Amino acid sequence: MTQASFFAPDIMEMAAQVIAENRALGRKVVLAESCTGGLVSAALTEIAGSSAVVESGFVTYSNAAKQKLLCVSPDIIDTFGAVSCACAWAMAQGALKNSDADVAVAISGIAGPDGGTAQKPVGLVVFAKAERNSEEVLAEERFFAPTSRSEIRAEAVKVALELLLPKMEVPAEEE
Repeated sequence: MTQASFFAPDIMEMAAQVIAENRALGRKVVLAESCTGGLVSAALTEIAGSSAVVESGFVTYSNAAKQKLLCVSPDIIDTFGAVSCACAWAMAQGALKNSDADVAVAISGIAGPDGGTAQKPVGLVVFAKAERNSEEVLAEERFFAPTSRSEIRAEAVKVALELLLPKMEVPAEEE
């Protein structure tokens, strides 16, 4: 019997790929979600066997939760705002610090319909990825044209899932 999912088929395909590829590498993941409210974690845990990959998830919707649960400095929020690369990076680092996962993805944004400004409009979503024992910083802003709150959040879920896919090294060509 096939069970229906809350998520669109493309999201479920991506989630299954994230689980399969990370499981094959023995990698655990942790999520730090704000504007997606746990949707990335929910999509991943729709997949049977996800417990081999999903270590934990933090839904830190408020600034206070970001500070308390993910150790985001109040100075970062005061200086750059909760929807910033600096905050998303701190969220990802805090998620790693407070888990046993190998890789973290953090998401913060403005899904609307209210809350946007000229500098940070509705549809702006920031992502960060951190890997344990790596100094590499990956943080980026994406803008999703404000169609609806649900569509902005769904697009953010897709980007987060993409970030959780292991990057395969391309072998150098032999001469």
